Amino acid sequence: MSSTTADGASRGGGAAGEELAEGVRERETERGAFGEFRPASLPLATFGLSLATFMQVLDLTIANVSLPTIAGNLGASQDQSVWVITSFTVANAITLPLTGFLARRFGEVKTFVWATLLFTIFSLLCGLSTSLGMLVLFRAVQGAMAGPMYPLTQSLLVSIYPAAKRGMALAILAMVTVVAPIAGPVLGGWITGNYSWEWIFFINVPIGIFAAVVVAGQLRGRPEYIDKPRIDWVGLITLILGVGSLQILLDKGNQLDWFNSRTIVILAIVSAISLAVFLIWELTDREPVVNLRLFRHRNFAAGTLALVLAYAAFFSIGLLVPLWLQNTLEYTPVWAGLATAPIGIIPVLLTFFIGKYGTRMDLRWLASFAFVVMGATCFMRGDFFTEIDFYHVAMAQFIQGLGVALFFMPILTILLSDLSGREVADGSGTATFLRSLGGSFAASITTYLWTRGSVVNHATLVQHINAYSSEVREGIAAAGGLQQYAAGINRVITQQATQISFNTLFDGLGFIFIALVAVVWLAKPPFIARRGPAAGGGH
Repeated sequence: MSSTTADGASRGGGAAGEELAEGVRERETERGAFGEFRPASLPLATFGLSLATFMQVLDLTIANVSLPTIAGNLGASQDQSVWVITSFTVANAITLPLTGFLARRFGEVKTFVWATLLFTIFSLLCGLSTSLGMLVLFRAVQGAMAGPMYPLTQSLLVSIYPAAKRGMALAILAMVTVVAPIAGPVLGGWITGNYSWEWIFFINVPIGIFAAVVVAGQLRGRPEYIDKPRIDWVGLITLILGVGSLQILLDKGNQLDWFNSRTIVILAIVSAISLAVFLIWELTDREPVVNLRLFRHRNFAAGTLALVLAYAAFFSIGLLVPLWLQNTLEYTPVWAGLATAPIGIIPVLLTFFIGKYGTRMDLRWLASFAFVVMGATCFMRGDFFTEIDFYHVAMAQFIQGLGVALFFMPILTILLSDLSGREVADGSGTATFLRSLGGSFAASITTYLWTRGSVVNHATLVQHINAYSSEVREGIAAAGGLQQYAAGINRVITQQATQISFNTLFDGLGFIFIALVAVVWLAKPPFIARRGPAAGGGH
């Protein structure tokens, strides 16, 4: 799941939310105004905020099992259909750092309501798309609108609950964001299998309108402090150019024959120059859009590296498994969703206990165990074959859920542990931004490697077909002719070639998770943030 299941996708905007929540707490201390505001119905306001978050997080995973159907209906290839995922995640990552600026400029309630409504409008346009280009464009804008939604939900919940009950409010939100990625593949598969893929976007329309109306009504009159904050335009523009060019390069590289294409060369030059300027500018600007100076802290550097690489591998799993189930094993979207859903069971059951008791032990051991579990499940999939049954596929997902449940809290706590003051919010925001980009880039890279590996394996396997062998001649006779035999044997070879490529990729992902154990141990205790939320940084 994630982006795609359980905890992973649930933490998409938590970083900026912590920054906003910290700002809320500071303003309460100074003025006490937010502590006095209560909506007309606290349960209804909570439901509206949580529903919008559920919708936004759901969209991170609901399209995964529908990609083969979308590709077929819109005349796109498998690697092109992945743009539906990457366009959303890249745009989401880019707008995350803008959340604080938008909230201070227009107000948190107004920004949230308009982000939810625009998300809903572009969900409708996604469903009405008649080409892959239209769908990718509308998904990118949808992802951009989703960026501020989760952090603003967290900030608004903090502001409307009494201090003594805020932990419960955030626990409710955390549970919602764990359940949504579980429901995504199942719901997406059911809708695609029984109706059409367009409805995975259309269902957002009534949900989004209802959530926006409820929040606008319940939080009317809430105190807002509007100012005109400075925005790092140079950093933002170079970020968009650099990341956007690199993502397009990764998505279209195979199609355009990589650096034999002038387009790819131009994209590489634009990306390299933009990212170089971005790095220099962000390291010297007074108020950078992404605070890269935090990497001077040992625990932040080690924790963020582990988070980005682990989430990239985790996101790859959430994308590859549904595609493999449908394209290689010929599962229907419904059964592909059911087979992947068990990954969220353990995180739902353990979230509360890990948050409460996890910090009582050395978090490096907890994270190491999580990586070993996730690596082991990758090696399990590395031994899968084309006749594997549903039980073993679902069991690998279920076991991986233990690693997912134990992964995020320790890593997020470690990376925030040697930060202080405003660095906590900046660090959480920077880590979330890089984690989102890591997932998006991983989706493009792993899809390319799987497709490329399948082509190479197909060519290798074909070499073993000898037209003069007795087995081939018997096969031709049994099939009723050369043409029928060629079609049948090509289908078998294609299936085996994609399976071998799948196995190779998952062995590689397994080694990545095992290597991350060493990265975690580069951090040094104590793992308690000097100020600000530690374990909650990812929510």
